[in-house]
Amino acid sequence: MMAKPTFVIVGASLAGAKAAEALRERGFDGRIVLFGDEPEPPYERPPLSKGYLMGKQDREAIFVHPSQWYTDHEIDLRLDTTVTTIDREGHAVTASGGETTGYDKLLLATGASPRRLDVPGADLDGVLYLRRVEDCERIKHTFQHSSRMVFVGGGWIGLEAAAAAREAGVQATILEPGELPLLRLLGPQVAPVFADLHREHGVDLRLTAQVTEIVNSGGGKAAGVRLADGSLIDADAVVVGIGAIPNTALAADAGLQVNKGVVVDAALRTSDPDICAAGDVANAFHPMLGKHIRVEHWANALHQPTVAARSMLGERAFYDRVPYFFTDQYDLGMEYAGYIQPGGYDHVVVRGDLGRREFIAFWLAEGRVLAGMNVNVWDVNDVIQQLVRSGGQVDRGALADPDTPLDQLVTG
Repeated sequence: MMAKPTFVIVGASLAGAKAAEALRERGFDGRIVLFGDEPEPPYERPPLSKGYLMGKQDREAIFVHPSQWYTDHEIDLRLDTTVTTIDREGHAVTASGGETTGYDKLLLATGASPRRLDVPGADLDGVLYLRRVEDCERIKHTFQHSSRMVFVGGGWIGLEAAAAAREAGVQATILEPGELPLLRLLGPQVAPVFADLHREHGVDLRLTAQVTEIVNSGGGKAAGVRLADGSLIDADAVVVGIGAIPNTALAADAGLQVNKGVVVDAALRTSDPDICAAGDVANAFHPMLGKHIRVEHWANALHQPTVAARSMLGERAFYDRVPYFFTDQYDLGMEYAGYIQPGGYDHVVVRGDLGRREFIAFWLAEGRVLAGMNVNVWDVNDVIQQLVRSGGQVDRGALADPDTPLDQLVTG
């Protein structure tokens, strides 16, 4: 009698947990070993910069499954354990304690790590990053004991964390190196919406700001930020949100193809047919876009694992969902669907009122909708995704006209 196969998942993240779930749902009855380098069972990250950070969600709400679920589904969950090497020839992984685990198929869901600020004082106490649940809890604690905080970086994480600080009554300064927050993504027509939103809520937004030093209080704690123009901004703590770097070292050391992430095909298979990758670490070929993209958003971590699981089981599958993400800041809720590179569009069409922050924005190239963003307008994202997927030319006037139903503009 042949032994049942072993599938190993490295990364007890949302992606890792959903892959284990998908394998069981598809009838895999072999051994599943799920390694995580954190002490917590798999959890979702959006609450860490949204509901949980603001105290609107309980801690238990962030977890992908109750702890008992892993036992009930015979998932060998190994927490606080880092996988250090992959032996592709021997089909085995070695963990930090020296234990070796063989695999028939392997999934890498190793995620990403915050990009570190490289200036004097960046290692001082009180310089915080937001990636893991303990980071979120440290920042929540800081809200309770601080009157003023600086947020380095005006991307989604920096904006959401600053919004949470303001809701907690903390003075917030955002330091954005560009001319506007989110300018590279949203462009000059839409990006001011978020700048105005934060200013209206009392945020001190500093643009074209270059950080040169985190100032030492004299006791090894951050006391402020010095900028290139010589100005000093006092702060009780500094939150850095300047992007993330995919955790590719394990894959690279194993000789897998790595280029801005672990390179995978549309079926999420790496250059080794017995190894897949999913989530933030995967630079995946997207059939709709015709190129490789790496998307650091919740929807990828949620949906890619089902495709990876099917590939591991030898089924035919590919991942072609329209990229999607969302944000909540103050009274603004937003969904975004599609994918555009900076400057990769020729027109922005707005349906609704930018000033009231109730609108849908569309980014077009040669008459085709590449992406759409609905702000405080709901139950439209599905049809926006249909517009993006259809790839047909759309009349800009009809797109801007709120009396023209969006579903009438979907072609193909």
